Amino acid sequence: MTIYNLVSAVGLVALLAFCWALSHRRRAINWKTVLVGVGLMVILALFVFVSPPGRRLLWLINDGVVALIGYSQTGIEFLFGPLAKAPGRPGSVGFILAVQYLPTIVFFMALMAVLYYVRLMPVIVRGFAWVFRRLLGTSGAESLAAAGSIFVGIETTGMIRPFLPGLTRSELLTLLTTLMATVAASTLAVYVAFLQPAFPQIAGHLVSASVLSAPAAIVVSKLLWPETETPATLGRVEMAGPDREGGFFQAVINGANDGVRLVAGIVALLLAFLGLLALVNGVLGLIGKIFPSAWGLAGLSLESILQWVFWPFAVLMGVPLPDCPAVARLLGERVILTEVVAYQHLSMMLKESRLVDPRSLVVASYALCGFAHVASVAIFVGGVSALVPTRTREVAALGMRALFGAVIATILTGCLAGIFYTGQSILFGR
Repeated sequence: MTIYNLVSAVGLVALLAFCWALSHRRRAINWKTVLVGVGLMVILALFVFVSPPGRRLLWLINDGVVALIGYSQTGIEFLFGPLAKAPGRPGSVGFILAVQYLPTIVFFMALMAVLYYVRLMPVIVRGFAWVFRRLLGTSGAESLAAAGSIFVGIETTGMIRPFLPGLTRSELLTLLTTLMATVAASTLAVYVAFLQPAFPQIAGHLVSASVLSAPAAIVVSKLLWPETETPATLGRVEMAGPDREGGFFQAVINGANDGVRLVAGIVALLLAFLGLLALVNGVLGLIGKIFPSAWGLAGLSLESILQWVFWPFAVLMGVPLPDCPAVARLLGERVILTEVVAYQHLSMMLKESRLVDPRSLVVASYALCGFAHVASVAIFVGGVSALVPTRTREVAALGMRALFGAVIATILTGCLAGIFYTGQSILFGR
């Protein structure tokens, strides 16, 4: 244990106090939900980081995810040949994101569709939803949404579609926040591919981060917008059964097609946002040249601005001070460029030894794990609005608040990782 473990604990409390200060209605906050939610997060983190059974489960999950990624490479290499070989492998032509990593999403989307078809995933989701409802006192609809978002993305809304028109504003915010604070299993594979060479246990930790982010998102959303109405699904969990029409192969086809659409969406977002970022940085660079260098504007960029914005959050997570600028920059990149770019840059930092302390790697890996970026506001607000057009205005009004809540929720998971990080064994396991 070091002083940074204590800093992470103080940061956790400070971030919760920050959310309380920004609450829509402080007097209506259900402190049982908040305190039990924080307690659940701490217990889960203790189980993962400290207990031997938790560590063994983490290794088992990690080995399973890595094996699945290996299987996904069969189809990729068949289609793309040498282009599919990652850097460092014989015959590799270098790093190609669109060929080497993004196609794994298609495989994982098909796999999730199969798991839903055979009724395995609904059982797991219902289990998580039952825990959230019983312990946190959340409604059945938002409990299902939080549980489902651990494994899938916008598809989660399909589980609660009949209840969407009647959701309270607090439930709507919880739905959007949990969608943005967690990661789908399909895209998690991409992050694992980036970091697994330097962080062998990364797959297990990213699954852990997504699980931790679900109660974190509930806690943050209930602080920002407490429940003041009576939810229609209070005290019960109902979930639509999987669509079994068309059979097993239809499930595979639907999952694969959904994966293709998701890959296309990610590619489109990266093309658009990277280009727009270059444009904004070009304008800011021009400003830096026009004004005197004494004003400190030389080298001005959007990343450098966000680096300063997120620097206090990096400190609160217990990141060692020499690494705070680098981690703060990654947090800023995640918000504007998606977590795919942030994880890619984290991988580059590791290869170039730009992070001084391994602790920074663990904390950053947890804090970046989520769809908490500007593009996700359009994705999730648009997706929910399409399913319930009568609530479009309300959903749109909550979009940016949900993004803020998701960013804080993921940073809270970074704090938890910082509290319980004790050394290299977390990186290399066994």
